[in-house]
Amino acid sequence: MSYADQVYIENCRRILAEGFRDDELPVRPRWADGTPAHTVKLFGVVNRYDLQKEFPLMTLRRTYFKSAIDELLWIWQKKSNRVSELGSHIWDAWADEQGTIGKAYGYQLGLKHRYPEGEFDQVDRVLYDLKHNPQSRRILTSMYNFADLSEMGLYPCAWSMTFNVTGRKLNAILNQRSQDMLTANNWNVVQYAALVLMFAQVSGLEPGELVHVIADCHIYDRHIPMVEEMLEREPLPAPSFRLDPGVTDFYAFTRDSFRVENYQYHPFDHQIPVAI
Repeated sequence: MSYADQVYIENCRRILAEGFRDDELPVRPRWADGTPAHTVKLFGVVNRYDLQKEFPLMTLRRTYFKSAIDELLWIWQKKSNRVSELGSHIWDAWADEQGTIGKAYGYQLGLKHRYPEGEFDQVDRVLYDLKHNPQSRRILTSMYNFADLSEMGLYPCAWSMTFNVTGRKLNAILNQRSQDMLTANNWNVVQYAALVLMFAQVSGLEPGELVHVIADCHIYDRHIPMVEEMLEREPLPAPSFRLDPGVTDFYAFTRDSFRVENYQYHPFDHQIPVAI
């Protein structure tokens, strides 16, 4: 059984059995037909993934791995907010007249800040510290810039990463303010597991743990039957994962630097409604 499946099943069963339902409350998200998109949720879910044991790719349904990596590189490597520079169309609904998502996600990572050693953006500062000051307890990033929230197409969901080197292992904590369990959970886990592996490789470190902290972990009302169907499936064995060992520069990674082999997954024939 894929460990990612095990974690997903446990989380979803807890949400459905113990979660708080906001059916009677006013909510911001809407379905395409204008109906309020209500949820059942848990607060403060924490999941841990040992990246030396297994790459956390679920099998209960397919996670489009290459598209997830493409978005990760768009944010962390290109530091872009322009949707035309992203291979998929997942951000089209939040694009403005200029074709950007405003001062969100990659835009924030690309802003330069002054340090005693010189000017760095957030990504380059992490890379610098992992090589030159790996025992620092200050290696982190944040996309939640209050001064720019009014100019963002969407407040960042996965908004903070904290990196910590223990011995030769690179560990990280992903903080997420909100998590749609059906559409985004494994997508984000895959992305940030890959990011830890990338940073570890170019810094001469070994991958350790990814800890995923979710403040509002929820299932939307129209997604519940699809999640329940997934929970009835038998998880399949985890696939194998390979990162091109020849890449030593973070900015040299491409979609083709990542390979997943023997990826088996259950079919999922539903058109998933998206709440906006």
